[in-house]
Amino acid sequence: MIKISGIFHEAAGKTLAEYLAGTSYNPKRIAVEWNGVIVTKEQYEKTVLQNGDVVEVVSFVGGG
Repeated sequence: MIKISGIFHEAAGKTLAEYLAGTSYNPKRIAVEWNGVIVTKEQYEKTVLQNGDVVEVVSFVGGG
């Protein structure tokens, strides 16, 4: 199980890009932290999720 934004998911073995493709996140408006390290968008395809990982996805929202 992988904890993603506070919720446990069965995503082990998927790349970060594969996981995000199945969500409603807009990839242009997010930042991702994986086990305490910020992941660049170029690394999404190379970052393979493993059991015990902790991922935080932060969405940027405009407003004023």
